[in-house]
Amino acid sequence: MRIDEFEFTKIAGAILSALLLIFGTKTIIELNVGHGAFKPGFTLPAASAGGGAEAPAGAAPAGAETPEEAAKKVLALLPKANAENGKATFKKCASCHVAEKDKKATVGPNLWDVVNRKRASFPGFAYSDAMKAKGGDWSFEELAKFIHSPKTYIPGTKMVFAGLSSEGDEADLLAYLATLADTPVALPK
Repeated sequence: MRIDEFEFTKIAGAILSALLLIFGTKTIIELNVGHGAFKPGFTLPAASAGGGAEAPAGAAPAGAETPEEAAKKVLALLPKANAENGKATFKKCASCHVAEKDKKATVGPNLWDVVNRKRASFPGFAYSDAMKAKGGDWSFEELAKFIHSPKTYIPGTKMVFAGLSSEGDEADLLAYLATLADTPVALPK
């Protein structure tokens, strides 16, 4: 038994009609039933009647770990950190940063030789006023604080990355950043 072109067209039309009937009916039912009034987002709890003071700008939310607390944990993990794992974690950073010697900055500054470099000092990069005002060097501790929560640690920074949530990932990333130099920086013991 052979199906000619006309029979094939009838079968294809029947299948398409069935699909149209199924999905059309479903769409009509969803439009008529609806989902009620929907308001995106959620309502934040009102301030307490006790009139508590507002948290300072850049402060960590209640219950959240501060950059300083996280940095202590990261520094404790740093002697056993794995730079290869940090290289994989760096892929999250690579959308904005390069880490190759003599490369120009992209969205963020070049991170080659960043450990112990003066903060806000990569030539040709337009740092935020907050970053310039912070001053100091990018020690392991300072990098750990910043990587944990950039906007909390330096309110007003241009960096939009929310930070890493795992101290292990942070330690591994710092170990990787320490290798990015003509003379790699030794990890603390």
